[in-house]
Amino acid sequence: MKLVGTTSFGGPEVLELHEVPCPDPGPDEVRIRVHGAAVNPTDLAFREGFYRSVLSDRTPPFAPGMDAAGTIDAVGSAVTGWSVGDRVMAVVDAPLVSGAYAEFIVVPALSVAPCPERLSLHEAAAVPMNALTARLALDSLPQLWHGTLAVTGAAGAAGGFTVQLAKHEGFTVIADARGEDVELVKALGADYVVPRGDEFAAEVRALVPQGVDAVVDAAVQTTAVFPAIRDGGHFVPLRGWADTLPRGIVAHPIMVSAYTRESEKLRHISELIDSGVLTARIADVLPADRAHDAHVRVGLGGVRGRIVLDFAALT
Repeated sequence: MKLVGTTSFGGPEVLELHEVPCPDPGPDEVRIRVHGAAVNPTDLAFREGFYRSVLSDRTPPFAPGMDAAGTIDAVGSAVTGWSVGDRVMAVVDAPLVSGAYAEFIVVPALSVAPCPERLSLHEAAAVPMNALTARLALDSLPQLWHGTLAVTGAAGAAGGFTVQLAKHEGFTVIADARGEDVELVKALGADYVVPRGDEFAAEVRALVPQGVDAVVDAAVQTTAVFPAIRDGGHFVPLRGWADTLPRGIVAHPIMVSAYTRESEKLRHISELIDSGVLTARIADVLPADRAHDAHVRVGLGGVRGRIVLDFAALT
């Protein structure tokens, strides 16, 4: 089979097509014929060598990618509920396993959910990792019935899913946006949209003088958002956090790897897409052998929705 990966770390140019053996599923796994694999910022860090130590005992080529959608091609002996030909989406725990940039991938059955019926396989590829990140971000908070939640990076994939889930679950949502993204973020369901940037906290306080109950910091603004949070409120960073916080604010750092085997949560996300609560956004579909171009575009920033690599068209 063909795989897009790297034998050395560096810029987008290190991504190349490689021919590798097709993997076989273990007893609790399924093999998926990949139609689409989404490109995430995490994949750029993978390519640049951020996970070098994790990969040190593995044999290259190394494939990035945490999101895939396709059809089940083989089922492990202990797996029930799945059949060859089923349309599925999966979250891939790269770099702990080989990533989604491949014609075939093997993943635990617990990492798989049905594709939403209303989405193509390319569209579904943009869902798992970012939607599960949003789900985990909200699950990390205490029950804040009808609470106030501010979201940074709301126009991005994880931030956008967070806005939609939070609004669906009864939060009053304040989200940030650049001028060109205001209408997009409003369409996601935010109650209030404030400018993205240095004045975020002041703009939030103008709306909620006592400060919001929580901030989900998808834009990684870190300390700049603290003034927006009420005393004793909650801060959810998506890139980890180990420092103390002012005014009794509680940090809830998350890593999506905690939810890579939460198939019921991913299944519920699929249902929410089919019911119209959540929307998948893709910016473009590129042939798999143009992964380097996708990485260049994502690295430049400003991409709204995910770029998806098309593996179904590989010959």
